[in-house]
Amino acid sequence: MPPDTATGATRRPGPALPAAPKRHVNPYRQLLSGPGVRAFTAGSLLARLPSGMFSVSAVIMIAGAHGSYALAGAVTATGLAAMAVVAPWTARLVDRYGQARVAVPATAIAATGSLALALCVHLDAPVWTLFAAYAATATSPNTGGMSRARWAHIHRGDPAALHTANSFEQAADELCFMLGPVLAAILCGALFPEAGTLAGAVLMMTGILIFMAQRATEPPVAPRTHTASPFRTAGMPVLLATFLATGAVFGAMEVVSIAHAGGAILALQAAGSCAAGLLYGSLRPVGDTRRRLLLCLAAMTALMSLPLLAAASTDSRLVLAGCLLVAGAATAPTMVTGMTLVQRLTPEGRLNEGMTVAVTALLGGIAAGSATGGWTVEHAGTVTGYAVPMGAAGLALVVAAIGIRRA
Repeated sequence: MPPDTATGATRRPGPALPAAPKRHVNPYRQLLSGPGVRAFTAGSLLARLPSGMFSVSAVIMIAGAHGSYALAGAVTATGLAAMAVVAPWTARLVDRYGQARVAVPATAIAATGSLALALCVHLDAPVWTLFAAYAATATSPNTGGMSRARWAHIHRGDPAALHTANSFEQAADELCFMLGPVLAAILCGALFPEAGTLAGAVLMMTGILIFMAQRATEPPVAPRTHTASPFRTAGMPVLLATFLATGAVFGAMEVVSIAHAGGAILALQAAGSCAAGLLYGSLRPVGDTRRRLLLCLAAMTALMSLPLLAAASTDSRLVLAGCLLVAGAATAPTMVTGMTLVQRLTPEGRLNEGMTVAVTALLGGIAAGSATGGWTVEHAGTVTGYAVPMGAAGLALVVAAIGIRRA
């Protein structure tokens, strides 16, 4: 034993001190701590918020001016169809030439289309101009996809961090879905009918400029290669079919809930999805991603039965609201897991295109679900209408299960 230098006595070693406990690091704080990350995230949120504003603003504006919800629906449907065609091409250009070089002029064209729509409505221009103006908004780039591509570039080789990033992005999508329509309705009602569209155009352009100013986080342009289209990648067609059926869940639930209890109640489903997405991102999932997707789809199918049971058994909107809140809990984990698979299956250098194709499939499903839900409500009532989103979730589960078995 070493002697004590002051007394010359021999020191006995004291009891070992317990190791300091490891501090739990918040994964989202760690995610947003990188250089330039908070700035591009803020820009992404600003640019995405109008995605939940434009369709609501257009319906309010056109229906108010022309007295026809059918015309308003036809115009917005035309814009959705145009986006399904244009969006993958825009994403392909982003992959080929870089985000900033393509997204800024593409957003400027889309913003001009929105402003032209507001002007045509205000000046009582011919009806065909409404379709042409709203179709021009289809050049709007997939900001969520570009943001996810940045995360994939920053955290390449770190699946845990990428899982948290994808969960954060899904929660951001749900937040924009909640706030966008509310903001649009307030602006159009409190100011003037064109206010929601004008504000959306300004927010979208401002957000994309902030987003693109963060060049350090932009993924490098991949050299041109003759890689296969995301459509032809093994496993991608089944995944896109799953996204199509999942989109039908969202589209049908929106129409049926609006018809049954009003649009405001939909915010609760988005809130449940947002909270579940943030919680899911803080976890470290284990196991095969494909099987995890099946579990998420099975949970979504089971939880989508709750609004149907609530509508069939009680007239209480409070009970229905609670069921929608719980039903939304499976949405974000399903989308996060699906987008993770898209990132893994997409060929190198075509990530923006791959994710935009997935979003396009989702939008196509939303349109189909809206039409099916609306037809069911009109012919069989709103209670039966709630069977449509549950059936669509079950279809997504069956498609994914067949695809995994054949893989």
